[in-house]
Amino acid sequence: MHAALRTAALLLALPLPVLAAQRPGGPARPDTAKMRQAIQLDLDGRTAEAQAVFQRLLDSTADPAARAQVARALAMSHAFAGDCAGTLRYEQQVIDYWKTREAAEPQNAFFQEGEIADEGARVCIDAGDFASAEAWYRRGDSLGLLEPAPRTHPASLWAFRLAHALGRLAARRGDAAEAGRQVARAREALAADSATNAQQQRFLPYLTGYVALYTGDLTTALADLTDAVARPGNERDPYLRCLLALTEERMGRRDQADADYRKAYDLATGHNPPSAFVRPLVRKKLGL
Repeated sequence: MHAALRTAALLLALPLPVLAAQRPGGPARPDTAKMRQAIQLDLDGRTAEAQAVFQRLLDSTADPAARAQVARALAMSHAFAGDCAGTLRYEQQVIDYWKTREAAEPQNAFFQEGEIADEGARVCIDAGDFASAEAWYRRGDSLGLLEPAPRTHPASLWAFRLAHALGRLAARRGDAAEAGRQVARAREALAADSATNAQQQRFLPYLTGYVALYTGDLTTALADLTDAVARPGNERDPYLRCLLALTEERMGRRDQADADYRKAYDLATGHNPPSAFVRPLVRKKLGL
């Protein structure tokens, strides 16, 4: 993967203190200090200011890989504002960049296209635009499956991801029966591939807990989301912690909910969909 895009992944996924610095004489990258500034503005709830900084960076960046990095960050800035359409507009620019890399690095390029489409879809489901979310989840699945042999990301991974997404969407739409069918498909995708099962099993209680939460089965939601946040690799996931807090709040466990909301907020230090969901919500819940 190009160095600028590796930096993009760090910007999106990691807390601010561990962001990579720009190296003199290295590949063209956006101004790291400006990126940090804009990310912090988003985390602080000052999204309009953040977007202005990101837009100036985008307008002044010529290198294609660096522009894709800024466009992805700008997409996430729109996510912090709950703006599905704005997020998708800039995610499309990132996908367009990866299309130019298909010949040179086909395995990675198609995977990245699928990843970016899924990322935009996740923002849209959280924003309540279920039609756009479904369209982009299906698009992500189609793009990821275009990866040529020798595949580095199996079809079972994309099958699990799509079933996971469609199960959550069905739950949000109030269709418990369809949600159940998609949970079954997610389990089948894991059972079909031991490697995918080993990597993705920790996300299954996230799905079942999410479905239970949004279809009104709070007892199951509490059990499954408690399991989800305890799974190795999930302990610092602010989104799962926030879902657990939502469940506790609906069950009338206000003190525990507030404690978990606060934990979720403190964990939400990345510039990514989990933080974009958690930070604005918890500010309203706790008056931060």
